[in-house]
Amino acid sequence: MKDLDYNILKNYLSIIYKKKDSKEINELCEKIVEIFSISKIDRSNNELWNEGDCFLITYADSIKKIGKTNLKTLNIFLNRYCKEFSFIHILPFYPYSSDDGFAVVDYENVNQEHGNWEDFKKISSNYKVMSDLVINHCSSENILFKNFLNKTDPGSDYFIVSKKNFESFKKVIRPRSSKISKKVKIKNKEYFVWCTFSHDQIDFNFKNPRVLMYFLKIIKLYLDNGTKALRLDAVAFLWKEIGTKCINLPQTHLIIRLIRLLIEAYSNGCLIITETNIPNHENLSYFGNNNEAHCIYNFSLAPLLIHSIISGNSSYLKQWSRSMPPAQAGNAYLNFLSTHDGIGLRPLEGILPEKELENFINILSKSGAFLTHRISQKKKTVYEVNITLLDSFKETFRGKDNFRIKRFILAHQILLTMEGIPAIYIQNLVGSENDYSKVKKTKIFRSINRRNWDLDQIDKLLKNDRSINTKVYSSIINLIKLRKKQPAFHPNATQFTLQLEDHFFGIWRQSIDRSQSIFCISNLTKFRQKLSLLDVNLIAMEKWYDILSKSILKNLSSSITLAPYQSVWITNKRFF
Repeated sequence: MKDLDYNILKNYLSIIYKKKDSKEINELCEKIVEIFSISKIDRSNNELWNEGDCFLITYADSIKKIGKTNLKTLNIFLNRYCKEFSFIHILPFYPYSSDDGFAVVDYENVNQEHGNWEDFKKISSNYKVMSDLVINHCSSENILFKNFLNKTDPGSDYFIVSKKNFESFKKVIRPRSSKISKKVKIKNKEYFVWCTFSHDQIDFNFKNPRVLMYFLKIIKLYLDNGTKALRLDAVAFLWKEIGTKCINLPQTHLIIRLIRLLIEAYSNGCLIITETNIPNHENLSYFGNNNEAHCIYNFSLAPLLIHSIISGNSSYLKQWSRSMPPAQAGNAYLNFLSTHDGIGLRPLEGILPEKELENFINILSKSGAFLTHRISQKKKTVYEVNITLLDSFKETFRGKDNFRIKRFILAHQILLTMEGIPAIYIQNLVGSENDYSKVKKTKIFRSINRRNWDLDQIDKLLKNDRSINTKVYSSIINLIKLRKKQPAFHPNATQFTLQLEDHFFGIWRQSIDRSQSIFCISNLTKFRQKLSLLDVNLIAMEKWYDILSKSILKNLSSSITLAPYQSVWITNKRFF
């Protein structure tokens, strides 16, 4: 296999499976090389991303049409409304039993309701598609787990099993309040299996190298069908050791490095993105030494930005932004405001004081949110807040007003300026509001932000100039179009947090070649606010423009007034 460093591969396996002797390690290496035996690499373009990149996050069935499979329908919607997006993240599109796809019944096939691999390939021919690798667990209905219960292969030894339950493992950190142990019968004897998320989601035992081999084959299948980014779902929980927290263990990091090593040897430009909804300093570790994830979800940004806008105070956002290290070349943050999941609160640990967090949760509850809890050290705490992004801006710390849409657009104006690659959830793109009817139907809080739109219905709404949906959609698309033209918005361009009053949030971005600077400043309040241009340190010899309002700044020693929830993107070079 061209460009694969066999010694590094062997070294990774020797550390991960340290109880295996050299002969067994060599055999594993040979099997892996056999799986990835044919390199299809064309390295004519090695640029992984630029300012023109933006992700759209969607389910295969977020947009539906009677008589058409969901991937075909999604492709129609993408080609009509989403041509400004380069990456499309299609959330798990495999047969499943629960959790909207994340309890995978069959890793090798597309859910029949969604279509088939040919439908997937049609989308991947026009967009760079990100696929989920649900690597920590599978459905209790998966043939691998059924084989485990029957002691047949493949799967007979793929899962964590014990004669004693796991409830005594006090240090284990989990994102759920359900019991970690599920009782099962194997050969008429009772055992317990490990369930981090639910009793329908059974954790794999990666201490068995056969599990790793299985997933390497699945990765190759996804790559061969056109996957250009691989999302490692819940990967932080992958490896378990008695007496530890069973999260972020060294073996997990080594497995990610091994996966990246193999993907880079086999595929041209496929990204690895880790989904680790954990405290910020732990999340940052998944970059490794530029040898693990290409991108990590920037989990702290979303709740901090929402908090700043509804509180009208940027102090905590600024403090966090100043402390964030710039991503190395070859790494990037994946920035988002919401996803198919709720607003995670663990990423605020150590950033937002407890009292401030409590106020934040209360305000979101007033806006119609549901609260999801977890149990840690026998203490019940709020794990995530379930609400649509648009409705999260209904209430503020000052009460309710008529600026919900302005706050929503402001959030995207800030998102699209931050260091990293932006990702837009489809429900945000079309202006979805809280879907209480779906919650009532599914009895799952996350359903509030997982609306299934009829294609004809959303077409009608997006063609109506007076609809909220059109206003939201056109605002986001126009911002993306503008962003794509600015070299200073390259995901790895320099970022510096400005020292402004707390009712403002501002950053300075500078293009990699240093030719373009953009000062992105936002008024986080419902009041008009004066901004002294002297505080922005604009170079007097340059001409400066606000590319959002398309106006020229004539007097750099004067002040400008920002309307409620207004942003300015002040640059020395205009690109329209």
